Amino acid sequence: MTDTLKAEIDTSRLPPRIKRAEASAYLKQRHGLERTPGTLAKLACLGGGPAFRKVGAWCVLYDIEELDRWATEIIGTPRRSTSEATAQT
Repeated sequence: MTDTLKAEIDTSRLPPRIKRAEASAYLKQRHGLERTPGTLAKLACLGGGPAFRKVGAWCVLYDIEELDRWATEIIGTPRRSTSEATAQT
């Protein structure tokens, strides 16, 4: 999995759910968002991160579609100047 993410990302080759370290690499390569696995773990506790699935006591899985949705929400919409109204308040 990690080798796939280091190369060009082909989402058709990814499983529908990936572990936290892979989600971190995916967010960076696909969306340019640098979120460490530790940051994703913290967001899972405090809220504000991407939705995840808990499998057993220790395994956390992220849906690829949810990572894309969350990243798009974080990135926001394109702007032409800094004076345009911000989407987030």
